[in-house]
Amino acid sequence: MQPVLLGELLALLMFLCTLVAVLAGYPVAFTLAGTALLFAWIGHDLGVFDPALLTGLASRYFGTMVNEVLVAVPLFVFMGVMLERSRLAETLLTTMGELFGRLRGGLGISVVLVGTLLAASTGIVGATVVTMGLLSLPAMARAGYDPKLSAGVICASGTLGQIIPPSTVLIFMGDMLQGANQTAQLALGNFAPEPVSVGQLFAGALLPGLLLAGLYVGWVVVQAVVNPAACPALPLDAADRRRLPRKVLLALAPPLLLILAVLGSILAGIASPTESASVGAVGAMALAAANRRLDLGVLREVMRSTLTISSMVFVILMGASVFSLVFRGLGGERIVEDVLSAMPGGKWGALLLVMALMFVLGFFLDTFEIIFIVVPITAPVLIRLGVDPLWLGVMMGVNLQTSFLTPPFGFALFYLRGVAGRLVSTLDIYRGVLPFVGIQVLCVGLLMAVPALGTWLPERLFAAGPAVPAGGTEAHGAAPATPAAPMEPRSQEFENLFGSEGRPSPRQSPRQPWGPEFENLFGSGRPPGP
Repeated sequence: MQPVLLGELLALLMFLCTLVAVLAGYPVAFTLAGTALLFAWIGHDLGVFDPALLTGLASRYFGTMVNEVLVAVPLFVFMGVMLERSRLAETLLTTMGELFGRLRGGLGISVVLVGTLLAASTGIVGATVVTMGLLSLPAMARAGYDPKLSAGVICASGTLGQIIPPSTVLIFMGDMLQGANQTAQLALGNFAPEPVSVGQLFAGALLPGLLLAGLYVGWVVVQAVVNPAACPALPLDAADRRRLPRKVLLALAPPLLLILAVLGSILAGIASPTESASVGAVGAMALAAANRRLDLGVLREVMRSTLTISSMVFVILMGASVFSLVFRGLGGERIVEDVLSAMPGGKWGALLLVMALMFVLGFFLDTFEIIFIVVPITAPVLIRLGVDPLWLGVMMGVNLQTSFLTPPFGFALFYLRGVAGRLVSTLDIYRGVLPFVGIQVLCVGLLMAVPALGTWLPERLFAAGPAVPAGGTEAHGAAPATPAAPMEPRSQEFENLFGSEGRPSPRQSPRQPWGPEFENLFGSGRPPGP
């Protein structure tokens, strides 16, 4: 057998073995790294893998440790966990329930609105679903709500934190798309590609996230009209009605101010995501202190939770770096490129295939597992085919929400099952989320049909969009590619250590004097990038 064909066969077999091992229950991070190293050894014995490629891991890990953008991840996690301890969600749910409860479907609408506010301030799906399940599910059951509707709206609203910024998933996605865009543009001969920043991705995901929340509200309204018995109204006495305006103001003001400080500063270009995350962490502590929920014990618990969550995510990232490097060294990227390029419909067929693959993987894998495996492999090929990286990232973000809702391993379903008790059955939870999964798929379809939903706001807030592949059709929301600037022998490690003072702007940043082959094999110093 020809060495090239044998290497590609090993890459495909490695991908399948990794999926089987993950589904069998082995830890994802060690499965990714361990399976990759095993196949690297097999490939070396068969003469189709050069072990010298593994030396590229050092620069990738170093790039992760000094990557300022990724510092925002533990800060946003800290902010979310601290806000959970401050019982912000409890206050919002109680007040919004009283505000909208007089309407048919009002409790369901209040759950969606609170989920949207928590998504823009905490972004932690598990904590949001558990909190709303503990507080809203009993109230909805007492009001006579259909258990399927109650379970579906709680689970779906809790997943909004994955797409509405600030989202830790979008932070990793933005960083990976930046590396994928650089690799794709280098392969096309563009040595000065437009950057894809996390701030741009935040701006691009905002409108689709709000659209998704609006579609959830629309479904509740439809149920209230078609089946009024499924979501009856709640009475509110005169005394509570008089106190309601003040309660609404006191409940909404803190999260809105925090959202304005964090998200507003990013979108306005005042602060980077990392700087805004630090402001959010301090603001969350201030809110907890104002609610008398901050002491040394709470701070210790929040820091421990932040350390646990952040470590879990970054260990998976390290394992995924080994996997992607070995996958490329075996020639797996050629398989992906050949398959996607051969799809009917060109870039649209390739895009549909990748979206379908991510949707199916969402039945079995977690969001971070999917992006760390799929994005580094498929994103460079899609960008070379002419797909706008910013638009691609937003669609992937919306698509990945389904992984929390799709049976049998949707984590939001397990979170609600754990706190629901006898109020709702497991079957009702599964049946209740199906319409919301359909709504999420509909939102992905709307994004594909109307790309401006994901690119219009970044175009207005930022001077220019990502670069257009050389020789290809203009991507949605993209600016023409700029001419290549002179190359300079300055390494990525130098940039990470000493910054870029005295260098041109990012759009004219010189590249290292190596070709796309080196970039494809070793990456560019960015951890999750190809």
